[in-house]
Amino acid sequence: MNKSQVIAELTALIGEAAVIGDVAAMPAYLNEPRKRYHTTAQAVVRPADVAQVQAVCRWANGNRVPLIPQGGNTGLVGAQVPLIGEEVIVSLQRLDRVREVDAIAGHMTLEAGVILERAHEVAEAAGTMFPLWIASQGSARIGGVLSSNAGGVQVLAFGNARELCLGVEAVLADGRLYQGLNALKKDNTGYDLKDLLIGAEGTLGIITAATLKLFPQPEAHETAFCSVDSPAKALELFYLLRERTGSRLTAFELMPRFGIELQLKHAMIARDPAASVSPWYALVEVNRMKGGVAGALEAALEDAIEHGLVTDASIALSEADRTLMWTAREQMSEVQSKEGASIKHDISVPIAAIPQMIAEGAAAAERVVPGIRPCLFGHMGDGNLHFNLSQPVGADPKAFMAREKDVNAAVYEVVGRLRGSISAEHGIGQLKSGLLRQVKDPVALEMMRAIKSALDPNGIMNPGKVLA
Repeated sequence: MNKSQVIAELTALIGEAAVIGDVAAMPAYLNEPRKRYHTTAQAVVRPADVAQVQAVCRWANGNRVPLIPQGGNTGLVGAQVPLIGEEVIVSLQRLDRVREVDAIAGHMTLEAGVILERAHEVAEAAGTMFPLWIASQGSARIGGVLSSNAGGVQVLAFGNARELCLGVEAVLADGRLYQGLNALKKDNTGYDLKDLLIGAEGTLGIITAATLKLFPQPEAHETAFCSVDSPAKALELFYLLRERTGSRLTAFELMPRFGIELQLKHAMIARDPAASVSPWYALVEVNRMKGGVAGALEAALEDAIEHGLVTDASIALSEADRTLMWTAREQMSEVQSKEGASIKHDISVPIAAIPQMIAEGAAAAERVVPGIRPCLFGHMGDGNLHFNLSQPVGADPKAFMAREKDVNAAVYEVVGRLRGSISAEHGIGQLKSGLLRQVKDPVALEMMRAIKSALDPNGIMNPGKVLA
């Protein structure tokens, strides 16, 4: 079916206002954050409701037209943009209703197009909290967050997107509607089908709504920017804080001095959030619930300093202090673009192996590209590192990126040896589909292909992504 036919039939199906056929009007749907992919789509459709999503899927399945579900287009592995140029992007932006909020029962039901930041606002307006925080929350949408099984800075205490979801509604490839919007914490009636759809990156169906968990709002946050001599010391600090504060420890982020210096150099932060210069920092946060005793974090840090785990610490005394600390963390990846090209990895290893991963991974990258500048940071509390590597000073960006495969191979060799994962929270998409075939257990791949074949026998749902 040629492009003009596709546009004509989609227009007849859901209306002219819901179909974009002019490539000049598609940049917002095609230009993904890392600017790695530049293939155009046959069309973009913007269904207004679930019935229109079903109609589009029925039509696409009957005509063997591939579909790409898309939320806020914030994904970092290319799952949400075209690969072959024959796809139709199904934007869920207009499905943005808040269907239900039940603060007492602790859940809310939102449509897939609701922006994550709005989800936070809805939860807070009800006197509760939805604890999934990521850098792109101002544009990421609930459907995409679930399809990529997003993580973020509070996975340590609350889990990733899958663990925060009670149920989903989804349109299958043939247009049938899976009505799984229950709010049950216990439901042993067979396979947990929602968990197939969460993290599937739109390859099994299109999530149109979800029931999400809500939690009590903390009375206050206790936040500190801790100077540590090494990742090994940071790991010991994590163990101490976990023992002292338990589930109140909501974040433990590891950062290098290099990333702070870059932000100061490029004036991305107004001042240094650290109390002193140190090779590494741990940004830690403890929630204080109503009736809780203040000062738990400060008391624990005093012990950490006494035992030589922390050399210095800056404790947030105001919301402005806390914002500065978190801004420095959230800009750690962005600032690298001001220093030229960078090769980035989203990996996880067992928490105890993080110091070894940092030491051996950085050394392996250095052997491939002498002078490479590691900017390694991430969610140390759950084993997830953003293993980012900036080009050497003065290097040619194109020549540096030409070594990307070699650098990747060196880093992933260490990840595999430490029994880690090549994708911790960003997904597979089209970026890592070939790599997945190399590292995934063959039986697991067979099971995944069998599920894909059963739910999408004509292969129209986001082809070439995840399972290439």
